[in-house]
Amino acid sequence: MLFRSNNETALTTSNVNSNQFGKLFTLAVDDQVYAQPLVAGDLSIGSGIHNVVLIATVNNSVYAYDGDNGTLYWQKNFTATGMRPPNSGDMSSGWCTPYTDFAHNIGIVGTPVIDSVAKTIYFVSRSTDGTSFAQYLHAVDIASGSEQPGSPVAISASVSGSGDGSVNNMVDFDPRRNNQRQGLTLVNGVVYITYSSHCDWNPYHGWILGYNAQTLQQVIVYNDTPNGENGGIWESGMGMAADAQGNLYITTGNGTVGQGNLYAGSSNGTNENNPNPAPTSLTDRAESALKLTPSGPTLLVSSFFTPTNYVDLNINDLDYGVMGTLLIPNSSYYFTGCKDGNLYLLNKDNMGGYSPASNQVQQTVPINVSLHCQPSYYLGSSNEFVYVWSENDQLRALSFNRGSNTFAANQIVSSEAGPTGGCGADLSVSSNGTADGTGILWAAYAVSGDAGNTVSPGVLRAFDANNITKEIWNSKINSTDAVGNYAKFSSPTIANGHVYLPTFSGQVVVYGLK
Repeated sequence: MLFRSNNETALTTSNVNSNQFGKLFTLAVDDQVYAQPLVAGDLSIGSGIHNVVLIATVNNSVYAYDGDNGTLYWQKNFTATGMRPPNSGDMSSGWCTPYTDFAHNIGIVGTPVIDSVAKTIYFVSRSTDGTSFAQYLHAVDIASGSEQPGSPVAISASVSGSGDGSVNNMVDFDPRRNNQRQGLTLVNGVVYITYSSHCDWNPYHGWILGYNAQTLQQVIVYNDTPNGENGGIWESGMGMAADAQGNLYITTGNGTVGQGNLYAGSSNGTNENNPNPAPTSLTDRAESALKLTPSGPTLLVSSFFTPTNYVDLNINDLDYGVMGTLLIPNSSYYFTGCKDGNLYLLNKDNMGGYSPASNQVQQTVPINVSLHCQPSYYLGSSNEFVYVWSENDQLRALSFNRGSNTFAANQIVSSEAGPTGGCGADLSVSSNGTADGTGILWAAYAVSGDAGNTVSPGVLRAFDANNITKEIWNSKINSTDAVGNYAKFSSPTIANGHVYLPTFSGQVVVYGLK
């Protein structure tokens, strides 16, 4: 998830240092944590009013801990009766055997979302008996852990289409192959759930399903390749961007661009080396950035951008939708990235469509690295930055110019060595509004190995958000601050003077002022 805490009054660039800041305690959990921890402040729970951190694991467990002292208020497991969480052995296919994206269990993966008024947390659990597979949307009271009325609801969906895996011109949602990796989104009373796949296990499609937050009735079904294939919604686990009007913003991965033409390797495909006959058709929109507007029971593509080189992207497995994406606050611009190393700044209301001659976008910024990462954003008193830290690259700060609505030509690049392998850094920003001396960029990543495919040791680092060449703290300075194993696609959460860092070591580590 993109995390930006601009109401952090305790932590500053002066007191986050190796003498004053460090590990306070840990919160024990029963498995790996892919989902970002969420904090509910001033919650009536236990014997009073407390700040509560909610943690979900791939064992389908959810914990409610006191965020200030580590008291456990409740813990529950949400695996369906008589079943177990799916695991990596259940997902092996001809494309990816062995399947190493997950070490074992694949229960709750996407970051939940909390309705702070209704005091309800929404998340997706997964269960299997070894033969049949099921996914459930849960709505749970954050004070007690009890299911809300109507919860859970089994997730299913169908759309009309002739795409990969269709039967009688209907494409059905597959609860086994479809991977719920992105964080959930709650906007205008609708909980949205997005899907990619496990590896690239055909047949699969990119789905967005919307549920009424009060009744849990399904109100939106959208498939981005109903007459084609693939189009997974990956974004390194980061949730969909959304605006106040309820428009949703995503990027999609490899797959069909333009209605009615699949590429080689699908069950009924054509030649991937040729452009599709109708690349501007709105029906099949893989390899694209999309603005989606709710319309009755589905979503309409109200604007899109597809790179000129989409055929090459498909051929070489260079998905557009690999990086997390964000709307730049109080602007009309949307920031995206592609696995071929290009960053695209788009006008969210007029993204540029498709042109075979050139990309009609606001700006292209070549980074020339793969971009499996989550960007972040900071607004200070005189600076406005977007940060990116991809694998096998250095930390970069791109200054956004409100006059030209472009990124400045000169990037600020940290000299610090960063993530290796196939997994970039997960970034978060904390500050006390725009006050000088309070902006901190937090970065979590694996310090060795390839965290995309193996469990790897992690690190948490803190930089001055106004000057990323200045590191102010990291968890390797003092051995007592050690992280454990890095939790990929799960960014640090900062609240009330604490930093909550998920891990693959059976714990969430809590840092703060000593």
